[in-house]
Amino acid sequence: MKIAVAGGTGTVGRPTVDAVRAAGHEPVVLSRSTGVDLHSGEGLDAALAGVDAVIDTANVTTLSADEATRFFTAATGNLLAAAQRSGARHLVLLSIVGIDRMPHDYYAGKLAQERVVEASAVPWTILRATQFHEFAGQLYARAKLGRLHVAPRARVQPIAAREVGEHLAALAAGRAQGRVRDLAGPREERLDEMVRAYARRAGSRGWIPSISLPGAQMKGMRAGLALPGPDAERGRETFADWLARADA
Repeated sequence: MKIAVAGGTGTVGRPTVDAVRAAGHEPVVLSRSTGVDLHSGEGLDAALAGVDAVIDTANVTTLSADEATRFFTAATGNLLAAAQRSGARHLVLLSIVGIDRMPHDYYAGKLAQERVVEASAVPWTILRATQFHEFAGQLYARAKLGRLHVAPRARVQPIAAREVGEHLAALAAGRAQGRVRDLAGPREERLDEMVRAYARRAGSRGWIPSISLPGAQMKGMRAGLALPGPDAERGRETFADWLARADA
């Protein structure tokens, strides 16, 4: 099969491309570096020629509900339209566990993205996953008060991006299933402890205080609304195992 991966150079996109290739399929990377602009649609028709399935892992860095909604509805709308024109038989969307319980900020955009997919004529599958282990490093880099790194409080059940990529590749190779079981890591973690553990692994020895970030989305995560239900599929690698092998 020929499987396109939107956002194929990102945190989960790269291991998804690797998983597609490892399964014996031909990956097609959709990113600006390969001449594709999802937001405008430029390059999509040429890139999707002959593609059997599409995996959407594209992302935008924002906390704004309006900005996230504009990006995801435009990018995924363009992707679906091009997939339909090309004759692709299946689109798999990566979404996030708990966004319907916390329809705020960035998560509002992901909910809008799901609605675009659900209304499409292209057969679809939506996989909601929990935060990645890599989330700790992203927060360590971004969560600062001046020069001071801080560790946001939240309850999470993180999973390795590699395992998510393997799951997406397997779904794309099969038939469209609609909304499938959520995918989560093997155990619950405290996000602030994850950030500090990542920082120590990266060589930081400074004080990294735990803080409660403002906003409805973070309040919901502190309350456990981003945690999976009992029927979710569980990954294998814990955050500690991932951190031990990661290039922090």
